[in-house]
Amino acid sequence: MSKNKLGFWSIVLLGINSIIGTGIFGLPNKAYAMVGVSSIWVILFDMMLAVSIALCFAEASGRFKNNGGPYLYAKEAFGNFFGFEVGLMKWFMSIIAWASFAAFFAQRIGILVPALNNQAGKIIIIVFTLGSLGIVNLLGVKSSKVVNNVITIGKLIPLILFISVGIFFINGGNFDPSISNIEVSSGGFVEASVLLFFAFTGFESIAIAAEDMENPDKNLPKAIAMVMLIVSVVYIAILAICIGVLGPKLATSNAPVADTAEIFLGPIGKSIILGGTLVSIAGINIAASFVTPRVAVALSETGVLPDIFAKNNKYGAPYVSIIVTIVLSGLLALSGQFQTLAALSVIVRFIQYIPTCISVMIFRKRMPNQKLNFKVPFGNFIPMFATLVSVWLLVKVGIGTPSKIVFGLGGLVVVAPFYLLMKNNMIAKDKEKSCS
Repeated sequence: MSKNKLGFWSIVLLGINSIIGTGIFGLPNKAYAMVGVSSIWVILFDMMLAVSIALCFAEASGRFKNNGGPYLYAKEAFGNFFGFEVGLMKWFMSIIAWASFAAFFAQRIGILVPALNNQAGKIIIIVFTLGSLGIVNLLGVKSSKVVNNVITIGKLIPLILFISVGIFFINGGNFDPSISNIEVSSGGFVEASVLLFFAFTGFESIAIAAEDMENPDKNLPKAIAMVMLIVSVVYIAILAICIGVLGPKLATSNAPVADTAEIFLGPIGKSIILGGTLVSIAGINIAASFVTPRVAVALSETGVLPDIFAKNNKYGAPYVSIIVTIVLSGLLALSGQFQTLAALSVIVRFIQYIPTCISVMIFRKRMPNQKLNFKVPFGNFIPMFATLVSVWLLVKVGIGTPSKIVFGLGGLVVVAPFYLLMKNNMIAKDKEKSCS
């Protein structure tokens, strides 16, 4: 195996790092406040949806060895224009996401270090975070792999400790729906489903850097399935322990996982979890720093962006994409405008999920004899289930917060004219590919 490429377990750790951020540390209380003990059923429902979508990504990823992920699948299934829309929006939203991660990291450091809890301090932390991770990425995949692996293991250790000890302190009586005194409505269940579902998102980024992985057509499908299995077990266990230990107090807890840990591990346990939260924020910054520039590389390789974005330095790192991504993320993080633009993220997630699930069925019909290392079982049932439920949640999000739909559709409209500028370049790249 090449030392300059990600092996199977490095891909798994990258996937875990891309998904487990800060959400699971803060969502159990919000979900419990909405639907009480039924939040267990909500997370099981979300797990089924997330795993179904991830399985579709796993099958689709096994058909290609190129960078691109959801952009590549949309382009191959629906044509250049749709691929252009998905790809460009994916890159913009990845930049916005990294900007928000960097700004949130600066905020949390400021709480721990009061001297940095001011505008100048936040600027210093944001610049240092983006700059240092940029340098790590410019040194090549090997450096990024080591840092990602270490930080992912570091964020998992507090969670494993929490689960392995907390399971012995669960009070079964806390799972009695009557003690929460919360009336569960269909609207509340949907709202909680949307809230918890986004704690599972991030797996779609794994396939974007396929060319930096060892045997991606074989390793990616297995890695995606393994990532979702690990994340699902961790999430369900954390929520169950929080409910079983805190009971109705969970609804009013500001730091549910840390407060739960304090009960059975004392103040030291709470500090470990709070430290784990900080490591998780750092970890998701690292994952974003690796994946986001490679979205630009994938777009450049297929003509959506100019060729220069795919240029590598002597370490094999796409230095132009890395530098441009850092500059744009930094400007956005320092401006504070990412919070307004982040409303697009809900729509963009589904713009990736729905076409990928549909593309699985299209590829099966179009390429029936292609040999695959992984195929989603039960025929088209799982891709259809994932598609229909994703559309249903998207509609519910739109009804609940119409501004997100307006922002999302507006983003698609804004990037559409740029397709006319890059259309010929995309056609030329396709001809290049077919001739090679």
